[in-house]
Amino acid sequence: MAKSKKTSPEKWVALTAKRLKQLRINMGYTSYEGFALDNGLDRKQYWRIENGANITIRTLVKILNIHQLDLPSFYKDLLKNQ
Repeated sequence: MAKSKKTSPEKWVALTAKRLKQLRINMGYTSYEGFALDNGLDRKQYWRIENGANITIRTLVKILNIHQLDLPSFYKDLLKNQ
């Protein structure tokens, strides 16, 4: 049986942060602050998220809703663009 390649939790957090930042930029926001304020998010927390802080699934889903994405789509695209 072949060993499956495992991704560390730290790597998942980093990939998630990078993808969220790219989604923000794709929406036309050059600043995390503007994005956070326009979407009812705490700007400090959002900065931490984009810089690799560990977040809850609830917070991730809230942000994905802003981008009109669900979890499966987000991670499918994330893995495809890795």
